[in-house]
Amino acid sequence: MVKRIAIVNQKGGVGKTTTCVNLASALRAKGQRVLVCDFDPQANATSGFGIDKTTANPSIYEVLIAGAPCEKAVISTPYCDVIPVNKSLAGAGIEMIGMDDREHLLRKALDGVADNYDYILIDCPPSLELLTLNALCAADSVLVPVQCEYYALEGLSDLLGTVRIVKRSLNPGIAMEGVVLTMFDSRTNLSMQVAEEVKRHFPGQVYSTVIPRNVRLSEAPSHGKPIDAYDPYSRGAEAYASLADEVIGKNS
Repeated sequence: MVKRIAIVNQKGGVGKTTTCVNLASALRAKGQRVLVCDFDPQANATSGFGIDKTTANPSIYEVLIAGAPCEKAVISTPYCDVIPVNKSLAGAGIEMIGMDDREHLLRKALDGVADNYDYILIDCPPSLELLTLNALCAADSVLVPVQCEYYALEGLSDLLGTVRIVKRSLNPGIAMEGVVLTMFDSRTNLSMQVAEEVKRHFPGQVYSTVIPRNVRLSEAPSHGKPIDAYDPYSRGAEAYASLADEVIGKNS
């Protein structure tokens, strides 16, 4: 049974795409069948797997807007399967407004390939608009990366409010998968304080694994590789392997 997880935080720069790419690769390394759907027009997850975002066609845009078969858009990489995105998706929200059942376009598209996978991870744009709404309607659960910095919880109430609205009216089965702390620096009091505050706001929903600040994690995307392929012995690779164990344990 496939588990569809939307990785979402409307705040940019929190490690959302980093988490999507590296968690996907870590899950695959542990024997899971994994598909990443890049649903962010910035296409960072696409390029993070070494796929040229300027030539990706069909991408998720062609699937949603032009009706291309979803399986035709899937690209196999050494790390996992990927549905890429290109810059055309940036205007898709406007094009989708006039389409029937516009909130469920992504879910219907992914239904065509879902049986091939154990996990589908959806990398969402850093905003709460129609693309993110589609991702929330397509997902079984929501994974929220939260960076260990000032204003970490800013905007999260809006996100959780949106999730509640989606649960009430569009996708009653959606649940919280968990909250993962990113950019954690154990040498600073700030990281410790933010971690405690997040755990207080989300009792029982914060993963034990924290993702550290790690230079190798920052370097990996420029090489088009997840961290476990770029530097498998780095602290970042170890952290995402541990997070994958937690995700599998929770869903087994």
